[in-house]
Amino acid sequence: MTFHSLDFVVFFVVTVVLYWRLNHRHQNLLLLIASYFFYGYVHPWFLLLILATTVIDYWAARGMAAMPARRRLFMGWSLAGNLGMLGFFKYFNFFAENVHALLAVLGFDIPRPALSVVLPVGISFYTFQELSYTIEVYRGTLAARRSFLDFATFVCFFPQLVAGPIERASRLLPQVEAERRFSWAASRDATVLIVWGYFQKLVIADNVGVVANKVFALKDPAFPVLWAGVFAFGIQIFADFSAYSDIARGMARWLGFDIMRNFNHPYVSRGPGEFWHRWHISLSTWFRDYVYIPLGGSHGSAARRAWNVLATFLLSGLWHGASWNYVLWGFLHGVLLLAGRALAPLAPRGKLGIALAAPFQVAIMFALVNIGWLMFRETDTAYLIRDLTLSPFGATPLERQTGLYLFLLAAFYSLPLWIHAAWEIGMARRAAAAPTGIVSPRRMVLEAVGCGVLFAIILVFRSRTSLDFIYFQF
Repeated sequence: MTFHSLDFVVFFVVTVVLYWRLNHRHQNLLLLIASYFFYGYVHPWFLLLILATTVIDYWAARGMAAMPARRRLFMGWSLAGNLGMLGFFKYFNFFAENVHALLAVLGFDIPRPALSVVLPVGISFYTFQELSYTIEVYRGTLAARRSFLDFATFVCFFPQLVAGPIERASRLLPQVEAERRFSWAASRDATVLIVWGYFQKLVIADNVGVVANKVFALKDPAFPVLWAGVFAFGIQIFADFSAYSDIARGMARWLGFDIMRNFNHPYVSRGPGEFWHRWHISLSTWFRDYVYIPLGGSHGSAARRAWNVLATFLLSGLWHGASWNYVLWGFLHGVLLLAGRALAPLAPRGKLGIALAAPFQVAIMFALVNIGWLMFRETDTAYLIRDLTLSPFGATPLERQTGLYLFLLAAFYSLPLWIHAAWEIGMARRAAAAPTGIVSPRRMVLEAVGCGVLFAIILVFRSRTSLDFIYFQF
């Protein structure tokens, strides 16, 4: 069941209506039932996996609380259960294919394993969410929960179950356990988020996704056509993933929850460090807290600090998928972050210097990010090498015109993203200059009119080709 299906809309409306008629205990029970129904709607057997990891982590945390001296054993139980399932379902085929290829190079002709493993939707997301719980219990910064109902509801909370944000147990679990009250202000904000999310998905992401898919389906695209397709994919993946996160945040607010913001206009970043403070924030902070800092973070020798960065980004790339192109993508961003840190002393100083340099920094960072998106999108290594070595001078006039047309088409669909970024940045500066905490009637009217306009545009300009959310495959 996907957010942009009629089945889900009916499911969500019925859930919300029933939810606010129940007391707190029964609200959580309804959320658990609704979340399992949502997750198992197409593939009921997926429920066995999420239930298994929920039971493992619940008892691992209870074991750590009851026997602190043996907490390492219970933490190992949690890691083995979660990463074992994630590794098997996500990386078995990748591992088998690479071992087979290596043995073939060494002269051993061994039949390739015939086992085909289906990747359960969202397993990467809920695995990391659960691990945040057991790791924090192991560290002693979070108490093990007694209520299995509350813990299971935290694990499978359906608005953000299959594509994030990856919530921390320390942030979401207390909200599951606390009494919740309906708020018209929260529902108004929620509706704005949901409408904007659907607009991003149905009008922007799905329309530019058609362009990207057609370009990457070509066997030998010319340089201008290829990079127009890469630009389209860059717009698609941001609008698509941001859409899911905003819809998830909006639906959570309708249920009385506040889940974290996952994107903060990453394409206005002036450098690699800023980009990763704005892009997929829940994942980048997860790797920071549970991988980068335990490795040593910014401490130690220069070589050690560089290794900590590269190792973290290589693992982040591998988290995205069982393919070498994702590893290369992670490595590229690790190198960019190290280069950004090395060049930081050369950055302009003073308000005027910063203001003059900002547009060039944003443009350069956006171009580098799109090189990364080519690595991310092109899963065939041979094609990726060909794409990266294409000459910009070999294109015919027709190919240049085609590339320009596709670029302008994608740029046209991306305009609302840039307008939205300017609007939110402007509103944030205004709020910082005169913080009141009160939403003015003028802003409420503007939001209502904006939602109406966006809804009308969705009805008219939504893509006739419905595409799945990209991050469902991760």
